[in-house]
Amino acid sequence: MSRKRQASKGKKINPTYWVFCEGKTEEEYIRFLRSEYRLPIEIIPKIAGSNIDKPYIKKYKRGKPSHKKDKDFLIYDADVPEVLDRLKKIESALLITSNPAIELWFLLHYKNQTAYITESNCIRELSNRNRNSYKKGFIDNPLKSKLIERRKEACDRSKRFKLYDNPSTNMHIFIEVLENTKRKNE
Repeated sequence: MSRKRQASKGKKINPTYWVFCEGKTEEEYIRFLRSEYRLPIEIIPKIAGSNIDKPYIKKYKRGKPSHKKDKDFLIYDADVPEVLDRLKKIESALLITSNPAIELWFLLHYKNQTAYITESNCIRELSNRNRNSYKKGFIDNPLKSKLIERRKEACDRSKRFKLYDNPSTNMHIFIEVLENTKRKNE
């Protein structure tokens, strides 16, 4: 059983966002968002890999402080149907996917991508637009600036996709949750 976090009298407690993610790039991006929004985000990177399920999440959080407002997120690429099917069955967490990869979400900060695209083409496009060599698992300063400056445009673009198709991402949902929480705290 997990311990309950107690709010001090007169103080509002922020929910913790438990983010289970697939790879180094997702981990770096969530770490970047945590520093930008200054919200309690716990990152659980690729520990379970594609074997993640509801009992795994429950077991991982056992013994850690929790609150009823806490939310679980699964941030994964949607390019492997078997993994996607497994993730869809976890009803206790909000599934955030990108197809073919999270780099599509980054690319949406630069342009509206509506045609089918491969992960390697996403990476090539990012390198061209960022005028450097993009590397998975690393977010450089020019990309960080773009991810902040153009986040609204990327959210608007991602809302037009049919979820799980290529291309598609619903990362805007996670960004909107962070934005709403930050706005409530101001």
